Amino acid sequence: MQSTPRVGILGTGSYVPEHEVTNEALVERVTDTTAEWISRKTLIEARRFAGPEEATSDLATRAAAAALESAGIAADRVDYLIVSTSTGDSPQPPTASLVQHAIGAHRAAAFDINVVCAGFVFGLALANSLIATRPDAVVLVVAADIYSRILDFDDRRTAILFGDGAGAAVVGAVPAPYGLVDLELVTRGDEHELIHIKAGGSRLPASAETVADGDHFFRMNGRGVRDFVMAGVPPVLEALLKRAGVTAGQVDHFVPHQANGVMIQQLVDAAGLSSARTHLVLDRYGNTGSASAAVALDTAARAGELGAGDLVLLAGFGGGMSVGAALLRWYAA
Repeated sequence: MQSTPRVGILGTGSYVPEHEVTNEALVERVTDTTAEWISRKTLIEARRFAGPEEATSDLATRAAAAALESAGIAADRVDYLIVSTSTGDSPQPPTASLVQHAIGAHRAAAFDINVVCAGFVFGLALANSLIATRPDAVVLVVAADIYSRILDFDDRRTAILFGDGAGAAVVGAVPAPYGLVDLELVTRGDEHELIHIKAGGSRLPASAETVADGDHFFRMNGRGVRDFVMAGVPPVLEALLKRAGVTAGQVDHFVPHQANGVMIQQLVDAAGLSSARTHLVLDRYGNTGSASAAVALDTAARAGELGAGDLVLLAGFGGGMSVGAALLRWYAA
């Protein structure tokens, strides 16, 4: 019987738009706030907004190409292309189809997933399962979002947090002892109303009335989300590490969803991860949705901060409400 292959990340990539929006620039659009308040409450100093000619597939394409180059793998070698997004170019076709065409991954089966900000980790889990079935498969996981198009700039609770970006990882078989150690995925559908966009789907189709009422804007119960994260994420991380036979003190790197810098600091303490190096890019990119952990991972990898054999803990959490965590022993080819 053929043994199950070890699955790891062969290369990473990311892309953020050129247009930078500092806190000082943002407060010209967001009412009842100051640049100092944004920085103090979130640790975010700036974010990037897509240009009028850029759609989610454009950002995803740039990140995907960077990841393929990092891995030294041609696009026509990709067997599966997974795009995680909650802000696709349009309801149909899948954004993954557009990315497949743009990068020339013509052999790849391409599809979208929508797990909001947990999507990158859920995508890695899918890649792991696909490679378990086909050990020679190459999976390209891309996470991309353009939240600047769905923000209500009269709502400072959400408008200050988000930016646009894309991150990607090429996933394939790696030699032991490297690669994915274990994964943990959780969804709490009973909390689904914490993050939502009311209109634009089959329950409440777009109409002049829904547009006038602002029902196509992103809405979030910030306090409820914080309570969900602080109560729900540490047990998920603890369960994953326990099953893997690893203590929190043995984790070398923590790469979380870049939701809010103050909340991430609290999460690190609550999860007992203070000895790990926590990788944050939200100070300059804000919360880029499902792309955020992928962008942070690529930034760390390209800076040479992840050594071969290091234990890397990824965590994503967001709308649904869902939590995804992955423990990897870093592979450096």
